[in-house]
Amino acid sequence: MKFSLALLAVVATGTSAFAPQAAFAPRTANTLVNDRSGVVLEASKNKLKIASRTKWVEARGFKDGVAAKTAAVAAAGLMTNADGLEYVKLVHPDTGASSEIYLFGGVVTSYVDADGTEFIAVRPDAKMDGSKPISGGLSHCWPQFGPGEIQQHGFARNVNWTVKSMTDTTVELEMAPSDYTKEMWDKQFLCTFTVELGADQLSTKMNVDNKGEEAFDFQAALHSYFTVSALDQLEIAGSFEGKEFLNKMAGDGGEMQTEDRAAITIGEEYDRVYKGVNDPVLKDSGTGKSLAVLNTAGYEDTVLWSPFGNEGMGYNNFVCVESVKFDAVTLEGGASWTGDMALKPGAL
Repeated sequence: MKFSLALLAVVATGTSAFAPQAAFAPRTANTLVNDRSGVVLEASKNKLKIASRTKWVEARGFKDGVAAKTAAVAAAGLMTNADGLEYVKLVHPDTGASSEIYLFGGVVTSYVDADGTEFIAVRPDAKMDGSKPISGGLSHCWPQFGPGEIQQHGFARNVNWTVKSMTDTTVELEMAPSDYTKEMWDKQFLCTFTVELGADQLSTKMNVDNKGEEAFDFQAALHSYFTVSALDQLEIAGSFEGKEFLNKMAGDGGEMQTEDRAAITIGEEYDRVYKGVNDPVLKDSGTGKSLAVLNTAGYEDTVLWSPFGNEGMGYNNFVCVESVKFDAVTLEGGASWTGDMALKPGAL
């Protein structure tokens, strides 16, 4: 599986990077997590913590905010949404910051900092029942980014990941080959995705192991949706100026252009691949906050996407700033690849 900007430009005309796909993982009992002993134990521990901390708060006469925060801290663990999808909630015991990670797709759908600001967006038209990949969050594109030899963006975003370990502030998920994945990509891989909630940032690590003897090629991306107060309040800083990028909205099939701005503002539909840029910082004057996307390993490129004008998608309250390894990685048998990305909030 080989990829290039030229190939992407050729197929850009007929295939949107976000068009609905027909092939998704079947929702059967066999696709659900089988080994739940550790998760059930954590859930039981959380119930005990809620009872213990609530009793402690009530005995001391605390009310309202203090009690709410205590209960929230105790509420970390495995949860189920209204549509039956499972997710892990992380809560930091000192700051009250939180994060939510769905097993379906292994996607982070929420990161709330200590001030209560939500940084990750889920579109209003997203399906949260497993019928299609979740439209939002830090969505995995693996082992393919965009169109190519297999289905759009690969399969990692529409299969169930397994919980390998978890605490109140960390979770490790795993994705291994299944009959479903082997039908389209019969490789001996093992992916682990770790999310760690710190006091002042959210850290993620995607690890790919080649468990076989033969090499295979792949691309990797976090198709990240970030919440914004409004697009006209947003600018995206980073090392964009002077860099070549593929503008997939230009011409008949996309064209290479050179960026002349140091900071990006969005006032039209965007679908742009910036190779060699991996240091974006979102600056939202509406919230008075910034969000640095810290790509410290693996992810070398940035994709900016906005369906500007699409009210059904809620275009004015999110932007996709994606962490991407666009050029294919050739992973030899027994070798590993890691993509590290962290989100660091700050003040403007």
